[in-house]
Amino acid sequence: MIDPGAALKTFIYLVSSSLLYPVLLLLSGLTLVTVVMVGSFFAEWLERARLGNCPAAELPARLAAGDAAAGVSHRVRGYVAALHRLRDDDAGEPAVENLLQDTTLRLWKSMDRLRILVRVAPSLGLIGTLIPMGTGLAALGQGDLTRLSADLVIAFTTTVVGLAIGTTAFFLYTVKRRWVEEDVKNMELATEMIAAGESAATNRTPRIGMAT
Repeated sequence: MIDPGAALKTFIYLVSSSLLYPVLLLLSGLTLVTVVMVGSFFAEWLERARLGNCPAAELPARLAAGDAAAGVSHRVRGYVAALHRLRDDDAGEPAVENLLQDTTLRLWKSMDRLRILVRVAPSLGLIGTLIPMGTGLAALGQGDLTRLSADLVIAFTTTVVGLAIGTTAFFLYTVKRRWVEEDVKNMELATEMIAAGESAATNRTPRIGMAT
């Protein structure tokens, strides 16, 4: 007669053991993704480091004019250019509001990958630690010290890799979140300034007609 408890233990052991290689594959892939993100982060950091300092009092006017020397990132400059195109096409306020919300949403969605790395990488490292520990203890019970040492190496290296990815992702997320907040603030400021400029031009037009 089959022992249900033993069958369940064997099933869980097989499931746990089968997860080791997918976890190792995911950690390897996340390592490559993290390297690419670090390169992109430093590229943006260099861009922002080279931006000229714009006085706070002059920033609104420069943003409204689309001045490249306003000391803002390429994202904000691209948004301002799109905003001017909408104004030239006589697009209404809903189109401008949709552009602002869509751009803001895309900026925040770009941070999701880093948030996922912060949570997932340490968890995968922990899974990659516990699975070899189980097989290592089983090997120890059979006196196979070679298998035990190999499993311990895998266990500790996966922990280190998972924590390293999570720590790096948390640092990148913290800095890039501040950048995104700054860009969103500048986009909202540019939207208000350009909208104010349109309102002033609209209000001046009737007066010119009346004077004529």
